[in-house]
Amino acid sequence: MDALIYSAMSGADRVLRAQQVHANNLANLQTNGFRADMEVSVDQRVPGFGYDARHMTALQANAVSMRTGTLVETGRTLDAAISGEGFFAVANGQGEAYTRDGAFVQDETGALTLNGRAVLGDGGPIVLPPASRVAIAADGTISVQAQGQTQMQPVDKLKLVKPAANELIKNEAGLLVSRSGNALPADETVKVSGGHLEGSNVSAVEEMVSTMNLSRDFEFQMKLFKATDDMATTGNRLLRD
Repeated sequence: MDALIYSAMSGADRVLRAQQVHANNLANLQTNGFRADMEVSVDQRVPGFGYDARHMTALQANAVSMRTGTLVETGRTLDAAISGEGFFAVANGQGEAYTRDGAFVQDETGALTLNGRAVLGDGGPIVLPPASRVAIAADGTISVQAQGQTQMQPVDKLKLVKPAANELIKNEAGLLVSRSGNALPADETVKVSGGHLEGSNVSAVEEMVSTMNLSRDFEFQMKLFKATDDMATTGNRLLRD
């Protein structure tokens, strides 16, 4: 009976944690470039002598969905979206983080930023000179038309990376970082659509269906608790009699 309690208890805990993951996905339904989280758990035996028959679920680091979101044309010259696979690189403390959000802005010094983080080029943070026009090419090259000039001049190039899905994990800020902690190399095959932004890849329908299924799972775990209590009560009565 106590073996069943382990399974019911850990199952209910997994459901509650999974609900948090799906609630966070739904909360970011309109967040540009957001990658949906997928909760992952595995079966694990309870350690210790005599506990071999007891099993619990062990949560692992959540995986991230890499399917693409919908590209929306904005017409804004500093907006950019990845076409196909790949990520933009931004500063993350002493390292790098990666994102599909391309709603870039310039600060008062000309530095290109994303939500307050420096956008990285092949040589480090990108700083643009004063210009009357800015354009982002398909290969990530940023060109500007200086005031008083008629020609566009390339000034820097966005750092674009294309890691495998299992090389990335989300940090506490919601950005993707390398599992190894090392900066990823630039990939020349990644393509960019200037004047576009990518929406979240969260499917509201899928998230709601998953939430309903988890609610049913939680009800089932509660029934197991009740069944365990009934068996314990019956066993105690038999021993007493």
